[in-house]
Amino acid sequence: MYDNWEELKSACLQCHECGLCEKRTNLVFGIGNEQAKVLFVGEGPGENEDLQGEPFVGRSGQLLDKMLAAIDLDRHSNIYIANIVKCRPPQNRDPLPEEQDVCIKWLRNQVALIRPKIIVCLGRIAAMRLIKPDIKITKEHGMFFEKNSVWMMATLHPAALLRNPGNKPAAFDDFIKLRDKMTELGI
Repeated sequence: MYDNWEELKSACLQCHECGLCEKRTNLVFGIGNEQAKVLFVGEGPGENEDLQGEPFVGRSGQLLDKMLAAIDLDRHSNIYIANIVKCRPPQNRDPLPEEQDVCIKWLRNQVALIRPKIIVCLGRIAAMRLIKPDIKITKEHGMFFEKNSVWMMATLHPAALLRNPGNKPAAFDDFIKLRDKMTELGI
C-alpha cells in the first residue's frame, strides 16, 4: 500500500503483472480531485483513453461530462474518475476476471488515498466487482448500497447509453439521485 499519489502512480506505471500492459500506449491511472468525496469507477480504458492516458475521453466521456455538468460536477474539480483496470483490454473487450484480480490493488490504493464518501460504478463490470457479484444493473441502477461506511451506486455505462439512447433518462435519474445523496451527506 502506497501512502502518496506519486509513489502509487510510479509503481502502477511499472506494473507488468498481466498481459494488458504489453499493448498499452498509455497507462490510464485516473484523473480529478485527489481529495474528492465522490469517486467514479469504470471498467477499463478504451482506445481513446489509451491514446490520451485519461479515463472517459471519447464519446462516452463527453456524455459523462454532460451528465456531470447537469448536477454541478466536473472531472477536474470535485470528483475523481478511475477504472478497475488501468490498461486497455484488446478490442475494448471486458477485462477478464484474472486481469481485474491483478489490477484491483491499484484502485483499492486510490480509494484508500481519496477516502470517498460515495463511489459510483459506471456499468455492470465495475458494479459487479465493487458492489456485489450478482448485481442486475438494469434493475438495480440508481440504488445505494452501503459498504464499509461508503455509499455505492451503479449506473448505466455511458457507452451503453450511446448504443441505447432510450436509457438516457433512467441514467440521468441516477445522477439526480447522486446529487440528492450528496446533499444528504453534506458533500
